[in-house]
Amino acid sequence: MEQGHTHVPAECGRVAPVLSRVGDKWTILVVKLLGDGPLRFNELRRRIGGVSQRMLTLTLRALERDGFLTRTVFPTVPPRVDYELTPLGRSLLEPVQRLADWAVQNMDRIEEARRRFDAAASGKKPAARRLQRAVGM
Repeated sequence: MEQGHTHVPAECGRVAPVLSRVGDKWTILVVKLLGDGPLRFNELRRRIGGVSQRMLTLTLRALERDGFLTRTVFPTVPPRVDYELTPLGRSLLEPVQRLADWAVQNMDRIEEARRRFDAAASGKKPAARRLQRAVGM
């Protein structure tokens, strides 16, 4: 669907799962890390930090299923498994980097908006009502 065209529900139904996958925080971190080259599971887990073994496993399987990465098992003892971006996965690096750059550039503005919203919602009823009127609620 091209920009400016009418909303097509069937297209939204197809695009939504893709956007959900590529917009997931673990996906973004995995893609970013694999952009520097193949990594083993435990290397990924260490570099990401805060991700459970189960969540990383689910994320890697989903990315492999969607064609963003390959999983290569080497016949060693214990088996060695490397994850590497496919050409499709590499094509995701640029938009992921742009999104990360945008987040860094706008973090102060977002935090300030959150503070204003939270202050208005924390019992300061007149300010909250003004905020609701301003956004058309």
